[in-house]
Amino acid sequence: MIKKIAIGALAVAATSALALSLPTAASASTSSDDYSSYWGPVYAKHFQAKSHGWVGVEWDEHQESNTVSVTGRLYDLDSRTYNQGGKCAYVKFQASDFDYDWSTVYTKKYCGYPGYKKYAFSEDDVFSLRVKVCQIGPHSSHPTKCGSWKYLYTAESE
Repeated sequence: MIKKIAIGALAVAATSALALSLPTAASASTSSDDYSSYWGPVYAKHFQAKSHGWVGVEWDEHQESNTVSVTGRLYDLDSRTYNQGGKCAYVKFQASDFDYDWSTVYTKKYCGYPGYKKYAFSEDDVFSLRVKVCQIGPHSSHPTKCGSWKYLYTAESE
């Protein structure tokens, strides 16, 4: 009987020690980003293209400048041939600076149903970042059938 009580007490102590160490271990394994989040999926109109990924933001020590890093995958979901009107997947990112001026900072085109293409980029001094997924012809420079803008990051939300 005493042996069972001792084993039970030892099990409780071990479980408590494990539970107390988990938050420390979890915080030790996080990155040094000031902000990070997974985003998506974001779709083109009619769901023929999509993208999803991760965004991370690091501020300098004076909190005056930042670097936004994005990784993601762009999927071509249009199973039609190009002769049948099939199109490629296209993703566009815009960033606003601290004066609230928007500019395109990255675009990627991928033709290759049913696959995907990985991408990554970084941009400095970003106040807000947004993404839009579209379709585009294989030899075109004009995206069509775009979904709506999805905001991925805004400095004032931190």
